[in-house]
Amino acid sequence: MTKKGLFPGSFDPFTKGHEGVVLKSLSLFDEVIIGIGINSRKNYLFDLNKRIDHISSLFKEFPQISIQTYQKLTVDFCKDIDASHIIRGLRDSKDFEYEKSIAHMNQAISGIDTVFFLTSQEHGAINSSIIREMHLNQADISPFVTSPELLV
Repeated sequence: MTKKGLFPGSFDPFTKGHEGVVLKSLSLFDEVIIGIGINSRKNYLFDLNKRIDHISSLFKEFPQISIQTYQKLTVDFCKDIDASHIIRGLRDSKDFEYEKSIAHMNQAISGIDTVFFLTSQEHGAINSSIIREMHLNQADISPFVTSPELLV
């Protein structure tokens, strides 16, 4: 039986921290689905198709990693794709407290557990909100996002 994990997020943009979490998750899962959640009420900086192409380019050598979009509860999407676990990355204790509450709710309503991976110390300060602000102000985001030129 194939063990599938879902790594959900908006990935606006997909950072080196996200990239590291996906690569770490391959040690536990046969297949990792990067699920890009679509929220019609949210304004994204980077175009959805560019985000998909960007992430695809990062993992083109990894056939066990795929990308899908969804517009529903994450646990419902997990059921649709037969993912046994949700994958989340943690940078610090604030992330843990926030993610723990969501994981408990997800487990209570669906039985789906969450697996946490610590980001590397090197990428622990990377935050998509800060990256978006940097990009809007024409700062170089390449130290934090692999191949950022694919997003524009």
